[in-house]
Amino acid sequence: MRRGFRRLPIEMAMQYTHVGHLGLVVSRLCLGTMNFGPHTPEEESHRILDAAVAHGINFVDTANTYGRHLGVGATEEIIGRWFAKGGARRDKVVLATKVWGKMGDWPNESRLSKLAIIRQCEASLRRLQTDRIDLYQMHHIDREAWWDEIWEAMDQLKRTGKILYVGSSNFAGWHIARANEIAGWRHSLGLATEQSIYNLNQRTIELEVIPAVVEYGMGLIAYSPLAGGLLAGALEKVTEGRRSSEYLQGEIAANRDRLERWEQLCKELGERPADVALAWLLHRPAVTAPIVGPRTEAQLLGSMRALEIRLEPEVLDRLDEIFPGPGGPAPEAYAW
Repeated sequence: MRRGFRRLPIEMAMQYTHVGHLGLVVSRLCLGTMNFGPHTPEEESHRILDAAVAHGINFVDTANTYGRHLGVGATEEIIGRWFAKGGARRDKVVLATKVWGKMGDWPNESRLSKLAIIRQCEASLRRLQTDRIDLYQMHHIDREAWWDEIWEAMDQLKRTGKILYVGSSNFAGWHIARANEIAGWRHSLGLATEQSIYNLNQRTIELEVIPAVVEYGMGLIAYSPLAGGLLAGALEKVTEGRRSSEYLQGEIAANRDRLERWEQLCKELGERPADVALAWLLHRPAVTAPIVGPRTEAQLLGSMRALEIRLEPEVLDRLDEIFPGPGGPAPEAYAW
């Protein structure tokens, strides 16, 4: 056994957790579907969904804008046709989708007016071939929408059973506080989750967002856990796929020193960098589930290895040295 690492039994089952302080229970890995359609054909997308459920993943995340260049709501339609196959597929899944993005060229076909929220929810329900959305997430803050208007729309959808919980995505900490306080004044549940970019190389949310999430008893869904491939062994795979892009080449050049130390540590652990990056997120107490966005069934099954990895304190300390983050929550991170 290597120092700082121990292997769990291979037959280990999927792990589950409550979403913040809620009774809702989800798998520790969330299946992201952004690749469904643009990079993964429908048949393979359905295989991935079947494999995810077969291995205990019950949390599926999508958005009304995913796959848009293939047609409005293309990814939601792929998921809807999977639900339509039956076999209790829909009831096995906690389904999350999003609203905010541009879905057409006319006014009120984007953002968070009451009109847009109601219309886009109805459209998502049709594409997904379901009677409800379990977690309806605002994909971004709408600085021009009044919170009473937003919550009136969300409460109306809740009363009719079309959505069960409301989440946010890409919110600042003060946006989360403002939304929840106004929801409280309205005697509404408020935000159940925040979905934000979070990985070893991008830890900004530790300043304000994570403290707000914890304070309000919310769940945290982490997207881009591999930093767009930067944390997935980029130095060894620098010529493959997206890693050969000009943008990622620039990121590799800017972070080469820390990536060399990172990939060396992963070699010492005997683990793939992608799996260690996911495992680190699973060790963060505020994180409900990182999103994994496989393009193939094999990639999905490979990512489940992260559930078996336990990072000992000395390994976590070394990771903090390589990727130090902002120094903790504000204001102590920069003041006293």
